[in-house]
Amino acid sequence: MRHRVHHRKLNRTSEHREALRRNMAQSLFEHGQITTTLPKAKDLRPFVEKLVTFAVRVRRLSDAGDRVGALAARRAIDSLLTDRVIIPAENRAAYDGMSDAARAKSIHMVSGRRYRTGEPKGRLAFTADSVTRRLIEKIAPRYVDRAGGYTRVISLADTRVGDASRLAILQLVGNEQAPGSLTKPRKSARRRRTDARYAMAVKVAKAWTTKGRAGAGESTTTVAESDVEQ
Repeated sequence: MRHRVHHRKLNRTSEHREALRRNMAQSLFEHGQITTTLPKAKDLRPFVEKLVTFAVRVRRLSDAGDRVGALAARRAIDSLLTDRVIIPAENRAAYDGMSDAARAKSIHMVSGRRYRTGEPKGRLAFTADSVTRRLIEKIAPRYVDRAGGYTRVISLADTRVGDASRLAILQLVGNEQAPGSLTKPRKSARRRRTDARYAMAVKVAKAWTTKGRAGAGESTTTVAESDVEQ
C-alpha cells in the first residue's frame, strides 16, 4: 500500500522525474509560463516554489552583506536546477544561422566559462544568458516582499491530442493573463458536425420563410387583380 507516499511517480523512474522537473523548471524561468498536463503541473509547482525561495534568499542575504549565506543558497539552486543557456529572443534568428564555431563563441569565453549576462561582449553582437542568473537577478527581486505562493496553476478545458490528458498552465505570479486569452479550446469533430447541421437547419428555415412570404405576396396580388377586374 502507498501509505504516506505523497509524490507523483508520473510513470517514470526517479532519475527521469528529476530530469523532467529540472527541464520544465528551466523552461518556466525562461518563458514565464508553460503548458503541460495537470499532474505534471501539480508535481512541478512545489519544486519551483523551493527554487524561487532559494533565489529570494540569495537576494536578501546579498543585500544584507552576508556573502557566505548568499553563496550557500546559490549553490543549493545549482545543485537542484543545474543551468541552461538562454539565447535572447531578439537574437535567436541570428543564432540559428551561425556556424557551430560562432555559436560556441557566443556561449563560452576564451577561458571556457559560460557567458551569463546576455549582453554584447567585445566584437560579439550578443552573448548567452543563464537560467540561474535570470532566476536570481530578474525573477527573485519581484518576490522579495512576498511570503510565498510564487506560481499558480490554471486548469484548461482542452485536452492533449493522443491520450486526452487534462492540460494546465503553470505560470509565475506577476505574468498573469486572462485565461480566455491564454486558451482557445479546439472544437471536436462532433462539435463541428453539430454546428454545421445547425447552420444548415437555420439556412433552410430562412429559405422556407422567405419562400412562404413570397407566396403570400403573390396570392394577395392575384386577389387584388381579380377585384379590379370585377
